[in-house]
Amino acid sequence: MKVGVVTFPGSLDDVDAQRAVRLGGHEAVALWHGDHNLQGVDAVVLPGGFSYGDYLRCGAISRFSPVMTEVVEAAGRGMPVLGICNGFQILCESHLLPGALVRNQRQKFLCLDQRLRIERTDTPWTAAYAEGQEVVIALKNGEGSFVADTETLDRLEGEGQVVARYLGENPNGSLRDIAGVSNERGNVVGLMPHPEHSVEELCGTGTDGLGFFALATLAAEVFA
Repeated sequence: MKVGVVTFPGSLDDVDAQRAVRLGGHEAVALWHGDHNLQGVDAVVLPGGFSYGDYLRCGAISRFSPVMTEVVEAAGRGMPVLGICNGFQILCESHLLPGALVRNQRQKFLCLDQRLRIERTDTPWTAAYAEGQEVVIALKNGEGSFVADTETLDRLEGEGQVVARYLGENPNGSLRDIAGVSNERGNVVGLMPHPEHSVEELCGTGTDGLGFFALATLAAEVFA
């Protein structure tokens, strides 16, 4: 599969995401924020970083970039889209995912190895995991606290849209320990931890994040 990785001004982890895509067995395609062209990719990753300097709100300017017009349209047709950290914020600002990401509860940037439980496995991004599987993935954010109103939280829980949940001490104050969510269809996933930093034994937290980039054939078969 061809997986596009978008670079915005201020993106930090786009090259890491490209490498993770290749380690997952796919072709990484660099996409530019200013282009109305997804170059025929089969899936898209919005990487972590500080797009447009995080001015206004994290992701608030990025949602208006030309490439996001194409991403929103493609997601509506079923293309798999993964937003990591800042990418998660962009997906929320673009209304592809519910809720919002706000300043960490302790008002500090954090960086740690975080235990997670995978809760939804019928998405193209999580199909490599078993439901309930516990993993350790790098986490680094300053505005990573997931919030939503009670009705939205209940709907996410009831419809199985919580993709991953923090285990142990809640690192950033996310409501109901939510680390990642999906849209109803499951093709769009937002994740605050950084699986692209957990794909090799040599550095980071090991290889628990590699499953997010496996994609296998599920995306092509289910979301065609």
